[in-house]
Amino acid sequence: MNVLDLSRLRPRLPSPLEAVEDERFARRGLTLLLKREDLIHPDLPGNKWRKLALNLREAAGRPVLTFGGAYSNHLRATAAAGRLLGFPTVGVVRGDELAGRPLNPSLARCAADGMRLEFVDRATYRAKNDPAVLAALLERAAPAGAYVVPEGGSNAPAVHGCVELGRELAGAADTVAVACGTGGTLAGLAAGLSPGQRALGVPVLRGGFLGGEVRALQEAAFGGPRGEWSLDERFHGGGYARVPPALEAFAQDFEERHGLAIERLYVAKMLYGLTVLAEEDAFPPGTRLAAVITGGPD
Repeated sequence: MNVLDLSRLRPRLPSPLEAVEDERFARRGLTLLLKREDLIHPDLPGNKWRKLALNLREAAGRPVLTFGGAYSNHLRATAAAGRLLGFPTVGVVRGDELAGRPLNPSLARCAADGMRLEFVDRATYRAKNDPAVLAALLERAAPAGAYVVPEGGSNAPAVHGCVELGRELAGAADTVAVACGTGGTLAGLAAGLSPGQRALGVPVLRGGFLGGEVRALQEAAFGGPRGEWSLDERFHGGGYARVPPALEAFAQDFEERHGLAIERLYVAKMLYGLTVLAEEDAFPPGTRLAAVITGGPD
């Protein structure tokens, strides 16, 4: 088996932790810290590095097949890793109506990095975890011996990879907030935090399903629950890829206050939620809040 040398990518670890002055927090006696996961690597930023690293070691240079929507950051990170480390990648994309159309900038970047794009109808995509459906996809789309990474990169190796994020924050914060899509980052983050620290997940999708996903991921990774974590389901903004005007205004204001470009679909929702919670006096004075910046805007 080949050993993939991920150090060739020269990730910036640990990622920086920066204090910011924001009166919305300060006047309530709260400290706001930004965990700059977006600075880990230009092509594999934030939780994408954390979740992919151990999966790529498991793949050991074999082709990697994974899944995502038309604007998936996970697909882009996987394609970039394939280009940088020299292994083939296949992206199974939700929506056969996209086949034959000009690629959007996200998928165009995947293709430029050498990823083979396989468009499937939405019913097939929903059934992607069915063994027969997956076997058919592998036979049609993937080179022999391909290693499968699930949608969003969330599986047991990804959870273990995100444990280090929690460990890097040991003693530095009381509550750590992170935006959640598939739950893998939250599952690992919570496990890596020290006793007395807690993780707060802000889902970016509607549906109320994420708690079960996080519990299942921790069961797969550790055999049971780890760490203290909770979810606040109020800040998805109407669903994935929805950015209502109030959220856009908040993000622009945050950018002006702190000189930091804010990614809208994940990071803005998490920061908005944290600000609302502060205004609701959800945290006692003296609380140190760390906001995980999982990625930057395009």
